[in-house]
Amino acid sequence: MPTSPFLESVHRSIRLRGYSLRTEKTYLHWIKRFILFHGKKHPCNMGAPEVQAFLSWLASDQHVAVNTQKVALNSLAYLYNQHLEQPLGDLGFTLATKKRRLPVVLSPAEVGCILTHLPPSPRLVIELLYGSGLRVNECLRLRVMDVDIPGGKLLIRDGKGRKDRVTLLGRSVIPRLESQIGMAKELHQRDLLHAIGPSIPHALGKKYPNAFRQPGWMYVFPSKGYCRHPVGNHWCRHHLHDSVIRKAVGKAQGASGITKRVTCHTFRHSFATHLLEAGYDIRTVQELLGHSDVRTTQIYTHVLGQHFAGTHSPLDRLMLGQAPVA
Repeated sequence: MPTSPFLESVHRSIRLRGYSLRTEKTYLHWIKRFILFHGKKHPCNMGAPEVQAFLSWLASDQHVAVNTQKVALNSLAYLYNQHLEQPLGDLGFTLATKKRRLPVVLSPAEVGCILTHLPPSPRLVIELLYGSGLRVNECLRLRVMDVDIPGGKLLIRDGKGRKDRVTLLGRSVIPRLESQIGMAKELHQRDLLHAIGPSIPHALGKKYPNAFRQPGWMYVFPSKGYCRHPVGNHWCRHHLHDSVIRKAVGKAQGASGITKRVTCHTFRHSFATHLLEAGYDIRTVQELLGHSDVRTTQIYTHVLGQHFAGTHSPLDRLMLGQAPVA
């Protein structure tokens, strides 16, 4: 939370523009670090040279990753361009280029092996990640109203880039998903006895004060306990924390004996790669993943090796007694 009147004003500005709570927390973190780096000098009395010095320090002294450096820059760009209305202009600073890393992809057999070592609730989450191409927090933020079982689809609200999208729902997961939704609804009914419901965005909660009583707002994967709403400060039930799923995946990987680096996001990568492998159009996969640019989706063609399809290793030709190709 903000620790000064200035940071409190930035906090209110970010919230007024409707950014997510995660973005709000991230921006405030980097703005605070920027101010402390310059000896608590007020940002109004600083500008592009100080921003450049801070970013250079992060790269050269703190050895932060390229993406971290970009997040810091975005935070300070918001501070000056949006909040203070003092555009930074050309910083004369070039961010380090992020080297391309191919995503880790599991084979269908490896996915199945990990699923067998997961407890029921985390397993259902991972099945949705792999079966629908979701990010882990997109899955955990699913509400009952977002699941269209007859239509075989899921509505993803406020995904990356603050975008909504629709993606497919695998038929094989429906029985377990219906059971999970049933348990969530039962929990919702018990919560209502104490006048407690699922956490709802603050603006909607004020506009529709009884919305929390509607089962459609209940999270499909609710948390075990109550918490305070981050804006309204009332008691509510949030969704399951992503650390629960990440820890379960780590244990399942260890039990399966798979040596690849496996994270929750690996199952989204595997979803995309296996669809392309099955011959689905890359534009279709792009829509299902929610990528703004098809070039982001094209990374999976490199995982498949489609860019060198039909090329034979010269060692194979040698072993077959053929002359190497000139």
